[in-house]
Amino acid sequence: MALSDHELATSLARGAGEVLLAVRAAAPPGLDTAELKAQGDRSAHEFLVRELAHVRPDDAVLSEEGKDDPARLAAQRVWIVDPLDGTREFAERSEDGTWRDDWAVHVALWERGRGLVAGAVALPARGQVLATGPDAPRAASSSARPWRVAVSRSRPPEIVTRLAERADVELVAMGSAGVKAMSVVTGEADVYLHGGGQYEWDSAAPVAVANAAGLVTTRLDGSALAYNQPDPWLPDLLVCRPDDHESLAALVHELLSTTGDDE
Repeated sequence: MALSDHELATSLARGAGEVLLAVRAAAPPGLDTAELKAQGDRSAHEFLVRELAHVRPDDAVLSEEGKDDPARLAAQRVWIVDPLDGTREFAERSEDGTWRDDWAVHVALWERGRGLVAGAVALPARGQVLATGPDAPRAASSSARPWRVAVSRSRPPEIVTRLAERADVELVAMGSAGVKAMSVVTGEADVYLHGGGQYEWDSAAPVAVANAAGLVTTRLDGSALAYNQPDPWLPDLLVCRPDDHESLAALVHELLSTTGDDE
């Protein structure tokens, strides 16, 4: 029996994750991190493109690691993938010498007239895949304060710092974009707010999963997120619970209107 799009997204994300774990396990001691990153990007991309060509040959693909084919703009269905979200985290070890686990694989499907219809985010080093479909996770509701806001360990966005100065906010540092977005789904954080610039492949799968989980996903100005655009640059993102969105959006609007665009 053919896999549904939800099942396929899950299978692809898991499979690419297994490829990446194998690449990291086979890395010889002292391998340059740039080379390890390149091997990971290339191996996961090749796996995803090969599998999609086999099981969905009529669909287009937009991958961070592939050449952008403008034919996707006329396609009915486009898979938007980030073969390795968080190359820095993938190639780094923690202080105790173990490999970092806060990186991800993104696989999403965009359909003309419907937008994002399926997606999966794999957290391979944690043995997790969060996906859309009948078994999609449901985000828990919470009115607790402070808001726990997922931010980058090394590059916290300026707008989040300003938000923390104006609201009851706790900054929770973690790795890649997918990890941060999924932390809101799993309840490790309450908000993921990004204003420093992204591309469609950075957010498509996390947004698909977050939407399926009952979260709200918008641009920082509250407008809808649009995918499979001629320019895949999608500079900002807000992921939060429905009951927090109005308050957060008002605060963000105030910050942006008084200080200009972030970063």
